[in-house]
Amino acid sequence: MRTTTTLFGAFVVIAGAVLLPAGAAQADPAGFTTSSIFLDATVGPDGTRHCNVEADLYVPDEASAANPVPAVLTTHGFGQTKDAQAPTAEFLAARGYVVLAYSGLGFGGTGCKVTIDSPDPDGQAAQDLVSFLGGADGIAFEDAAHTRPVPGLDSVVRDTVAQDGRTLPNDPRVGMVGGSYGGAIQFAAAAVDPRIDAIVPMITWNDLTYSLAPNSAEATVGVSGAIPGATKTSWASIFSAAGVTAPGSAGYRSDPTKLLGCPNFADATCGALVTSYTQGFPDTQAVDFLRSASVASYVDRIHTPTLLIQGAEDTLFNLNEATATFEALQRRGVEVKMIWQQRGHSSGGDASLLAGGTTRPDPDTQYTTARYLDWFEHHLGDSTGDTGPTFAYHQDWVGSDVDSADSYATAEAPEVGTDTVLYLSADGRLVADSGDIRPGARTLSTPAGGVVQGSTPSNIQVAPGPRPETQPAGSFVEWTGAALDAPVDVVGTPTATLRISTPTPVTGNADAVVVFAKLYDVAPDGSATLINGHVAPVRIVDPAASVRITLPAIVHRFDAGHSVRLVVSGSDSNFRGGLVPRDVIVAADAGQQLALPVVDG
Repeated sequence: MRTTTTLFGAFVVIAGAVLLPAGAAQADPAGFTTSSIFLDATVGPDGTRHCNVEADLYVPDEASAANPVPAVLTTHGFGQTKDAQAPTAEFLAARGYVVLAYSGLGFGGTGCKVTIDSPDPDGQAAQDLVSFLGGADGIAFEDAAHTRPVPGLDSVVRDTVAQDGRTLPNDPRVGMVGGSYGGAIQFAAAAVDPRIDAIVPMITWNDLTYSLAPNSAEATVGVSGAIPGATKTSWASIFSAAGVTAPGSAGYRSDPTKLLGCPNFADATCGALVTSYTQGFPDTQAVDFLRSASVASYVDRIHTPTLLIQGAEDTLFNLNEATATFEALQRRGVEVKMIWQQRGHSSGGDASLLAGGTTRPDPDTQYTTARYLDWFEHHLGDSTGDTGPTFAYHQDWVGSDVDSADSYATAEAPEVGTDTVLYLSADGRLVADSGDIRPGARTLSTPAGGVVQGSTPSNIQVAPGPRPETQPAGSFVEWTGAALDAPVDVVGTPTATLRISTPTPVTGNADAVVVFAKLYDVAPDGSATLINGHVAPVRIVDPAASVRITLPAIVHRFDAGHSVRLVVSGSDSNFRGGLVPRDVIVAADAGQQLALPVVDG
């Protein structure tokens, strides 16, 4: 009971720190005016459902019909409202952009329910906001009852051709920026509306089925696969609570339909959550629903130039997700660039880029801020300057600050490192020479009902810090390499090829073998650190075959004297494991190996 209470308290702390409005003081800056408006967005298959959208409009003093300027549309992270976007909106408005910051569907005073950033209705709602920026009347009002109209803007630059080559009405020069939930909406909006000229999605998802129930051994395209993995119970709990409480009492009063059925969520969401909790993985219906709200399923509809920014310290939406989106857009010929910054959901988000942070955006000291400002100036403004390298990645062992330009290295693609192979030996060693392998096998057990054996650190950083790891003997197996003679830098996606078997038959997903692969950095004193809190769940329905496990990508230096450790465990505190208890055998021979993408010094 004590552990459960502590964990629930951690969820509440994180929900308040990461997902809910920060409540920063509103400044009264010079150079632009701010007004609150309400927009009548029409959504649904036939476009007849109305959702009232609350928003703040920031207009630079110099913007007018005679001197039109570009615009930026922005919305918030899950559980927040438009108020969290004030630092970003003020930053951009002070640089001459009209900014429309709004509360997403189901949040704050905006009507309708949370539908997890689907093209319909979330993308459709954003489409109406774009039309308002492009001069359309009949969309914006001074009041929530929509009785006092606000005319469409004439102070935003108009385009003659959309990103898909068509000429469309009310086409403003407009970009989008935002993080997490406010990142995914940009994909949904761009898929629906090619009038959007540039997007900057930060720390967001490619496929929610992978985000919330990853299977690290069955991806067929990007991070998506046919066999679900293991439910992330910690993150799912946070989002369930944040989504239900997001409107507040005022929001529920203004739109009582949010209380019908699944409170404030589309009904399919509750079904997906219940199924995932009870059986440890989403069923086919839940997978279809989650994937429909993911750019992985509609990337072929996006034409808009995209700057992806993803965080290494992110156990919700890891670097693999941004890479999957990057590669999918690149295959289609869409202009796309990507930055791997350090901070993500697990460490509280980025203090300057994510709205509501404690630090104001500053392009002079923050690499990522400078990059997205250059992106907008190039695609929305008159700048013909360079938008930066195709790929940049933060190195936390280099540079003067967490987001200083000197802490980033660049490359043409995220495949930076070259694989260095270590082999699994039955005596628990990771060896560089296959001739040093002691052949055999190692065995672990998985518990009944997907419960946790012992305790593993939370993959979310919460006060007073991660609890110690107390895995009982027999619940995991590990292999540790020799102490390194010199530092080794790993940039990219580690993989492990393992032959995992069990003496009892497996008939399908429900009784599959579920294990968790983890990569550690072991210091000379023997203390081991789980790199960025990352865990790679694996659901195996064919234990006779070898599995190739794709771990979350990392940018990490193993210092001299440190060692690499691979662990395979039968449970993890952040996930729901397999329902059927099993003895699991992991072979150790030349075919069982860990590959690390190492950058040559």
